[in-house]
Amino acid sequence: MESYITIDGWNAKIRFSSAHVIPEYEKCGRLHGHTYAVHVKVFGKTDEKGIIMDFAVLKDVLRDIVKKLDHRILIPEKSSVVILEKENDSIKVTSLGKQYVFPASDCILLPINSTSAETLSKYILEQVAERLSSEKQIEKMEIGVDEGFGQGAWTTKTFER
Repeated sequence: MESYITIDGWNAKIRFSSAHVIPEYEKCGRLHGHTYAVHVKVFGKTDEKGIIMDFAVLKDVLRDIVKKLDHRILIPEKSSVVILEKENDSIKVTSLGKQYVFPASDCILLPINSTSAETLSKYILEQVAERLSSEKQIEKMEIGVDEGFGQGAWTTKTFER
């Protein structure tokens, strides 16, 4: 019998608001923002107390990750279509012939190729998995990132134990 725990980011207030550009899609090629929610499902074996893992630990990890993304401009460092230049305390982004200059303190450079919900879910999943690597009961984890109510993307990772 498979057991899992779940956290709904909207209800648990695991949310962040950020701006981004996705130049691969014309409509999303303009600077725009979302209020995102991060959801998680953790599948695994229960311990002798009947617990997969402590909800509070999981929420703390998620909140720490989203805190770094909140009220920032999300910039993909590995994009093949976004040109990124760092100048003094500014970051210049060129996308679809437009240039944006932001204070560096307003940005977060992410080691990803796009800031789509799909890619953000993968990024957040890897961050969570790294921080919870000592939780041996975890067999599989799913992370969902919503770009507003009712639309989002999920990524799944199976842990080899």
